Amino acid sequence: MFLSTVRGAAVLVGIAAFTVSCGANPESAPATDVSASSATSPSSQGAASTAPTASRSGSTSSALPAERVRDAFAGLQATLKDSCTPGNCAYFLGRVYDELHRMDRAMKADPKGPGHFPEPISLIAKLDTALDGDHAFDNLKKHQTLLIGTRDKINVWMQAHPDDYR
Repeated sequence: MFLSTVRGAAVLVGIAAFTVSCGANPESAPATDVSASSATSPSSQGAASTAPTASRSGSTSSALPAERVRDAFAGLQATLKDSCTPGNCAYFLGRVYDELHRMDRAMKADPKGPGHFPEPISLIAKLDTALDGDHAFDNLKKHQTLLIGTRDKINVWMQAHPDDYR
């Protein structure tokens, strides 16, 4: 009986210590980007996505955690077999836009530095200039060729630099 009580107490102390160490400290908690909520993500338009989506604000918010280029590139590649079909076009174009900007943030945060990714970063900057801050579906549809072309050019560039995504 004594041994089981000691074990129970040890487990309880362990759980209590774990709970304290995992407690929320508002000063150390990462900030969240409210604009990246499901209300603005393409997945709220009816299609589920397991890849996290970026904010449509176009900013490189430091509140978002740095992501590995490899993971961001995988998200971008996941759009390669999709297309702009009547029931899926808004989601698809929004996702390509989001994945390009996820890639942009990852390349700029990469330990190799943004200078290691000059062409992809430049291509995304040109896209952003053409979109002129308007990320609405109508504008993405208007610039669909540029949007998809940017994705495809970055895909080709990354394929030529396998050390960056493997």
